[in-house]
Amino acid sequence: MSNVDFNELLEAGAHFGHLKRKWNPNMAPYIFMEKNGIHIIDLHKTVAKMEEAAAAIKQIARSGRKIMFVATKKQAKEVVAEYVKQVNMPYVTERWPGGMLTNFATIRKAVKKMASMDTLMKSPQWNNIAKRERLQIQRERIKLEKNLGSISDMAKLPSALFIVDVMKEHIAVAEARKLNIPTFAIVDTNSDPNLVNFVIPANDDASKVIEVIVKAMCDAIQEGLNEQVLDKDKRLEEDIEEAEEREAKKFDDDDDKPVRGSDGRRRRIGDNMGDDGRPRRTFRKK
Repeated sequence: MSNVDFNELLEAGAHFGHLKRKWNPNMAPYIFMEKNGIHIIDLHKTVAKMEEAAAAIKQIARSGRKIMFVATKKQAKEVVAEYVKQVNMPYVTERWPGGMLTNFATIRKAVKKMASMDTLMKSPQWNNIAKRERLQIQRERIKLEKNLGSISDMAKLPSALFIVDVMKEHIAVAEARKLNIPTFAIVDTNSDPNLVNFVIPANDDASKVIEVIVKAMCDAIQEGLNEQVLDKDKRLEEDIEEAEEREAKKFDDDDDKPVRGSDGRRRRIGDNMGDDGRPRRTFRKK
């Protein structure tokens, strides 16, 4: 896994926090200094925390589990959607529907409803429905696609959440905490880092900063997915080797079994072979 670039974070402006009067005291360990009434984040700690988060998120992806990305603020929507699609992970960028995690069964029903609408639109019955009703179904389908389209393939709860701005996404944080789902988050100086498991102290208002961090996390996920494929191939090779060894052992055991010769004596298969490797011919006395 490639190291996070300190200079890249600096150029993006990841060190700029909020006004001093808006700070959260729990962020004190991650604040380097205060300048012109603005807190400056210690980017050395940001780099260390990013590497820690990337290592953890990589292991989750390697085990075949899902990480959901949550970023509904304007600066993060397009960035998150662009990078997360590439690693085929679920994401929420429009609106966090209350109960997305705690009432997941209802969310799944809405996703199934969306699938049934698609089936209806492709069936011959679609033309028999009144025009007004068809328009209503289409509008509802568009609305569902906008809010739930990115999680339509998620059959169960995600194993972790990556959140941009824990204050804006406080409902998602609360639901994850209630269900003991690990959370990764970009945390600014006005937020409480104790609410998440893996803190990445950085400016959560700049789209460039969000892009750098989300890209690093997605790269870690891709590495985990690649290693997962290699692990499967390795296990397959080991299973084939074990099968071949069992087959060879079975063949050797069959060779060692005693057999009766033409004279009625019990002898092993190898004892009845000639110098040329062919079975000896035995003649019965008259």
